[in-house]
Amino acid sequence: IGTPVVKIEGLQAVKAMKEAFPQLQVLADMKTMDAAGYEVLKASEHGADIVTILAVAEDESIKGAVAEAKKQGKKILIDLIAVKDLAKRAQEVDAMGVDYICVHTGYDLQAKGQNSFKDLETIKGVVKNAKTAIAGGIKLETLPEVLKSNPDLIIVGGGIANQDDKKAVAAEMQR
Repeated sequence: IGTPVVKIEGLQAVKAMKEAFPQLQVLADMKTMDAAGYEVLKASEHGADIVTILAVAEDESIKGAVAEAKKQGKKILIDLIAVKDLAKRAQEVDAMGVDYICVHTGYDLQAKGQNSFKDLETIKGVVKNAKTAIAGGIKLETLPEVLKSNPDLIIVGGGIANQDDKKAVAAEMQR
């Protein structure tokens, strides 16, 4: 469940998705920066299986999120959006026990033609424990390039949401 949906509809959107599709893992893109343990608890109570925390958050916030996720049997995805030294911060958060580390080019930079495809290679070279993920700017036509780096998780938003035939594009991307 993308950040705008969580902000507009609240955690009820996460709950509704989990109730509608209980067999699927639901990622709540909370982009948490503070009080991370509490936010992970609340997202978990509403059915989130994976909760996102910003890598620029304080280490104590990230550690609190990891501890709460472990208590709840959930997973933490660290979002490296806006991080300047990707390799260094990826190593640091990897040592904190997060489950996923995600390179992410935000919407505003995507509009300038940027993407995270090379950033994925950067973190794959330093991450030892967590799974790797990528988000931002992934479309049907760019998916083959992303797949070359073999991320564990690919997050697609606008690449589906901005298409006329969302179902067909999603099915083709999944294939």
